[in-house]
Amino acid sequence: MAAPSPPAPTAPDAPHLTPQLAQWTQALGYGPLYVRRALLVQQAPQAAPTTAPMATPATTPVAPAPVVAATPPRVIPPSPSTRSSPTPRSAPRPAVASEGDAARAEAIARMDWPALDAATQVCRACKLGSSRHQAVFGSGATTARWMIVGEAPGAEEDRQGLPFVGAAGQLLDAMLHAIGLDRHAQEPQHAVYIANVLKCRPPGNRNPEPVEVAQCAPLLQRQIALLQPRLILALGRFAAQSLLGSTAPISQLRDQVHHVDGIPVVVSYHPAYLLRNPADKARVWRDLCFARQVMTSAAPAQADAQP
Repeated sequence: MAAPSPPAPTAPDAPHLTPQLAQWTQALGYGPLYVRRALLVQQAPQAAPTTAPMATPATTPVAPAPVVAATPPRVIPPSPSTRSSPTPRSAPRPAVASEGDAARAEAIARMDWPALDAATQVCRACKLGSSRHQAVFGSGATTARWMIVGEAPGAEEDRQGLPFVGAAGQLLDAMLHAIGLDRHAQEPQHAVYIANVLKCRPPGNRNPEPVEVAQCAPLLQRQIALLQPRLILALGRFAAQSLLGSTAPISQLRDQVHHVDGIPVVVSYHPAYLLRNPADKARVWRDLCFARQVMTSAAPAQADAQP
């Protein structure tokens, strides 16, 4: 009887290349150069052709390794926050539209309250003068310590010739009453003077155009100069950007004290915006409390500065 053939020699010292180990090495970017060829030959199926182990390099994903290594440097460094950037303490006033308007701006800068109101009513410096019903100059006591600056008249304001009437005006009145102010009061400590960046309504309540803002700028500048308020509350993006000469969104202009000609300016949302987004009323209440705090802290300093 023929003796049975001895078993084929094995390589006991060689580590067993399991499918999981092969998957891990491939995921880490290690290709067949880091795996002994004898292991691939040893564990290859008997029926597989001798070229089967050589097919592995074609399917081994080598490229992902540098991509994974390159991703963290782009994610780890945080981008600088725009809200942490300090806002300039002094902001430029809006400029007139062209050099030809310099004489008009100089004339407006010498007007008193009645002359300024009359000049606003007959103004045709831009195309809004021909489409309005009434120019909306402003309202309130001219001795008020608070000044409210809005964006532009709406349909109801255009009909009545008064700023902030209708639903937005009622909401503004409630906001002012909450901090002890009243647009009809005459006492300086409780009174407010209300004006808009634009004195005429844009058709369809569209956004103000730069040339329209520029033509109205001397009128608003003169109102501020005559009133000399202790604080200005700018309501809405266009009001804030026009007063501060900024293009920053209102979210970046809030929670800070700006200055126009040395007068503190606090920025908040427009009442018309709150009618569409009532959830933000809590933010406006914080802005109002902040403005009242600024007014309280600014009053002693301004009183000491007076001769």
